[in-house]
Amino acid sequence: MSSNRISDPKAIKIKRALISVSNKDGVIDFAKELHNFGVEILSTGGTSKLLREHDIPVKDVSEETGFPEIMEGRVKTLHPKIHGGLLAVRNNDEHVKAMDNNGIQGIELLVVNLYPFSETVENHADFKTCIENIDIGGPAMIRAASKNHEFVTVITDPQDYKPILEEIKEHDGSVTYETRRRLAANAYSLTATYDSNIAGWFAHQIKRETYPRRISFSGTLQQQLRYGENPHQKAALYLDTTKRPGVATASQIQGKELSYNNLNDTDAAFELIAEFEDPAVAIIKHANPCGVAVGKKPLDAYKRALACDPVSAFGGIIALNKTLDAETAEEIIKVFSEVIIAPSVSANALEVLKQKKNLRVLTTGSLPKPGQARDLVKSIAGGLLVQSADNGVITEDDLQIVTDREPTDEEVQDMLFAFKVCKHVKSNAIVYAKHQATVGIGAGQMSRVDSATIAVKKSLDAAKAQGFIDPLTKGSVAASDAFFPFADGLITIAEAGATAIIQPGGSKRDEEVIAAANERGIAMAFTGMRHFKH
Repeated sequence: MSSNRISDPKAIKIKRALISVSNKDGVIDFAKELHNFGVEILSTGGTSKLLREHDIPVKDVSEETGFPEIMEGRVKTLHPKIHGGLLAVRNNDEHVKAMDNNGIQGIELLVVNLYPFSETVENHADFKTCIENIDIGGPAMIRAASKNHEFVTVITDPQDYKPILEEIKEHDGSVTYETRRRLAANAYSLTATYDSNIAGWFAHQIKRETYPRRISFSGTLQQQLRYGENPHQKAALYLDTTKRPGVATASQIQGKELSYNNLNDTDAAFELIAEFEDPAVAIIKHANPCGVAVGKKPLDAYKRALACDPVSAFGGIIALNKTLDAETAEEIIKVFSEVIIAPSVSANALEVLKQKKNLRVLTTGSLPKPGQARDLVKSIAGGLLVQSADNGVITEDDLQIVTDREPTDEEVQDMLFAFKVCKHVKSNAIVYAKHQATVGIGAGQMSRVDSATIAVKKSLDAAKAQGFIDPLTKGSVAASDAFFPFADGLITIAEAGATAIIQPGGSKRDEEVIAAANERGIAMAFTGMRHFKH
């Protein structure tokens, strides 16, 4: 009987392994243990050199194939003696005969990880260097070994070295079929992710103007979450390759595990706060802001943001665009919050926050760039919706004043502030602001009038809590994320005491809305840009 034939796939003793890795973490100790088990090791290039330097016997792939590495290493493992050893079905007589006739020996273990393509791109390497870091032989071997997982174990991640060694010890030199199948699934996920990253990068290089015929998105598991939006739903966090500063890549320095809702809300908060250069604070609840303000320092911004809707702020997410200091931390812990996220937290502030041990505290090191080009993806039944991020920014030069009254300089600055916030409020959105702080926010209503009315009610509640009679909206400006289809929304805002309005314009009834503003002495600016957020 041929030595290549295996009658029972459930008990495959590992006799030969091929090791060729870019990430060499842990590979020396792993290879030593394999050698101690009597496993013959094949290897290539840098991996072979490293193992020899540590006195681990290695047979070069070129010696196995009788063919040298050529084309600067582009071709080394693409050979029948390698792929035949990985792909042969070892209880199939025809396959075994082909092995015997062609001098092919079986390979029971493949240990491969891929050229660092994504890392090369992240380091801003030139086009040619990125191309050279596209692995060819590695994915080909991984796919071959994974396809033939009934007979071959494939390892693509150093974190699997230890458990596989333990299994080899426990099962007298073999790995269970269940483990081989699980590793194969992981391996296919790796090659799919790898190709997806290359495809995305390549599409960007050719400066596509439309979306390609086929598109893929990939991620690497960061953590499994306790549950999703509700306890009966499963959930996990995956990282993409963008390395965008935010909640997914933040360092958690204190507090309980983050939930699905925490992650979603904190992302919304941090993306909003990144819009501002001066010290700013946003308080978010259910992905909508309930208070946003700019101040001379974080403490000032926090107090003014909280004043907008102190009731809704309970149990909210707090985002800062500057370092969180002890003075601000002392004020924050007076109200129950779920999460604080900031670029950094001072040592003194951290001591203050330790009084609330369950409070989750995250640092990001930097802020995301609001104008960065990126795609947003949303799943729907049977498909994916893909769109570019809303990177639109309106400046004073973009404003078209359409009313008889010109806004004052202070009104213009407040309008621009309110419109920035409006971009991050669920539609229909109405935001009232005064002195660079929100004083009323209406979100997610089916009617724009309802959003305007709800914002005023919240403003009145906040005013009463501070001992005022009039709503905080009196003397404010208002922003609308989309045009007013009728004049009733503007009239509601005017009755709330707002003196100026910023909105995209573009309604069939714009003239009617402008006339209503003129009748009430309100200044109004059109932006020509809508900010729907669903």
